[in-house]
Amino acid sequence: MSTWTSLWYIWLILLTLFLLLLCGITVSCIKFCCRKKRLPVETFSRHPYDLTVIAIDSDSTAHSTVT
Repeated sequence: MSTWTSLWYIWLILLTLFLLLLCGITVSCIKFCCRKKRLPVETFSRHPYDLTVIAIDSDSTAHSTVT
């Protein structure tokens, strides 16, 4: 007796797959709607940075203490 109603595990697998598909479609729609309604995010403004270069020659005391 292998009718469709007695094969409950097949119905359970089909129901699980349908629910997963439904959840995926719902999440995709929510992400699409939120992305469309979200205000554009301002990117960080570029600030000029100061760069200081210190030249050390081989006769310097700082160089001798480092090495």
